Amino acid sequence: MSVKIAISSYSFHRFGGGPEGNDAPSIEQMIDRCVELGVDGIELLWEHLTLNDKATPDALHELHQYAAIRGITPVTVAASHNPVQTTPEARAAELDKLNRTVDAASALGAPFVRAHGGRWHTIPNFKEMWDNRGEEPAAEGYTLEQSYDWAIEALKKGAEYAGSKGVTLVLENHWGLTGTAEGTKRTHDGVNSPWLKYVLDTGNFFHLPDPYAEMEVFFPDLAILHAKVYLGGAMIPADPEIDYVRIASMLGEIDYNGYVSIEFEGKAHPDEGIPDGILTVRTAFRD
Repeated sequence: MSVKIAISSYSFHRFGGGPEGNDAPSIEQMIDRCVELGVDGIELLWEHLTLNDKATPDALHELHQYAAIRGITPVTVAASHNPVQTTPEARAAELDKLNRTVDAASALGAPFVRAHGGRWHTIPNFKEMWDNRGEEPAAEGYTLEQSYDWAIEALKKGAEYAGSKGVTLVLENHWGLTGTAEGTKRTHDGVNSPWLKYVLDTGNFFHLPDPYAEMEVFFPDLAILHAKVYLGGAMIPADPEIDYVRIASMLGEIDYNGYVSIEFEGKAHPDEGIPDGILTVRTAFRD
């Protein structure tokens, strides 16, 4: 089974959440590390672009060149947006964030933008949200139906814009409306666009009874896989035991040959956790 491996910029810098602290490497340093580790691509968070002053067109073009010369493909830019907003003005501002990320991906030559279904933030405690199937109740005076309508409307517009740039939005199972495969599929199918596909986060279904059955829901329209790895134990208040041999076998049945992107969320230092994650993925997906 032939897959390509990428590394998420989050793996290198967890915003002060890991033992590496909040000393962020530059994106160029992240790309150089990808070269050293022998992987194919890198995923970039919008926050890392802004933190490194790389959000302007000129800076993005220079970064694209830097990566290309070194043989590293920018695969995804992760949008920092939340379509679940109670006013039209706020929803328009969040859509602008998504479209701005599409522009960045286009300038970088990245084929994908990671998009969110959104959440209410009515359960601020992550452990409580984990125990609540990753879902949240609507804010007082509103309904879950409204939030799905807002998310679908925003992603329809975002997908249309992305398609005009040759970029594909990928919807992640990322809590809130997308805390379950059912909620993610409802959003995805409501958008009904060839420019919206799935990114499967392997660690974000282990709050449910059968995470592997949840994962399979994404397979008919899967674009990219996020491989969560947790050397040293997970930083979240749970410790998922992910069977990557099983996942590789499942993906082999659909002839998946896309990117597997390492997202390191363990308590070890990234210098140890990222290579360990690469070894885990390479071993599981070996032909």
